[in-house]
Amino acid sequence: MRIAQGKWFYVPVVIIVMALLGMQACNKEEVKLQEGTIVVVNGAVITQQDLDVELSMAQQQFAAMEQLDDEQLAQVKADILESLIARKVLYQESQKKGIKMDDVTIDERLANMKKQFPKEDDFKAMLEKMSLTEDALKSQLREGMAIQKLVDQEVMSNIEISDNDTKDYYDKNTDLFKQPEKIQASHILVKVESGADESVKAEALKKIKKIQEELKAGGDFAELAKKYSDCPSSAKGGDLGYFGRGQMVKPFEEAAFSLKQGELSDITETDFGYHLIKAGDRTPGVVADYKDIKEKLAQYLKQMKSKEEMKKYVESLKEKAKIERILPEAKKQNSSE
Repeated sequence: MRIAQGKWFYVPVVIIVMALLGMQACNKEEVKLQEGTIVVVNGAVITQQDLDVELSMAQQQFAAMEQLDDEQLAQVKADILESLIARKVLYQESQKKGIKMDDVTIDERLANMKKQFPKEDDFKAMLEKMSLTEDALKSQLREGMAIQKLVDQEVMSNIEISDNDTKDYYDKNTDLFKQPEKIQASHILVKVESGADESVKAEALKKIKKIQEELKAGGDFAELAKKYSDCPSSAKGGDLGYFGRGQMVKPFEEAAFSLKQGELSDITETDFGYHLIKAGDRTPGVVADYKDIKEKLAQYLKQMKSKEEMKKYVESLKEKAKIERILPEAKKQNSSE
């Protein structure tokens, strides 16, 4: 199923994941303004340093952020600030609901995180890079897991996707479930490097023509591919497996799709060199059966619905919260929403 991608932005579900990775946050009981405070959420502060840390981590994770202009970067900062505020109100709500994470659960999660690193020193280097101590990370894990439990309890548990929902979406969006025509083909390649002079190309052409003559004389395609082909597929007798349109270079694709099963192409030139192609099985383009994708479709629809409901839930918490934007940076970002 093809899913269109929208612009990059932070959503509450992402906030939870990033919280689990140990991003900076302030203690909710701290009511005095710290240096660089830009937002206060029900007495809990968010500082410019908090914003800068998360922006830095986002830049490390998303290489495309290096391409952002000033306006786009300002929008990303605004989105991150809103994610910080959302995390605050979510955690505060989890505490109101009496959600507590015991030390054993936190220690288990921390141990699982450590297992992702080859050595203890690598784990410590990660903490140092994020300006975190192990105790601070445990605190962040406690907060993130409490938020996740709140979300599961208050949002996810209320989302149901019925058979009617999936069938209706399927019927109205059949183009999303089209499986393109595919063919299986094998080839023999005599490679020609880009920019090779005419004498090299002539020698390669001479070689492929000789192979072509052997095939016409009854030579076995797979054996000749193993013997002569310059493609790694030679080890499999030239077999390229199944592929659809758009997966191979244009001249190769056009030649391959023009063949009938078992038919051999004429010499085909591409940027890689000269090819002889043998067509195999062909599967026609069809719309995937509903029964085959029903479960995945239900998961997709639940994911989409959860984003909508999560946004509504966070907004309802923010409406009830006392949110004070202190410094110009926060006010400017708030006005850009």
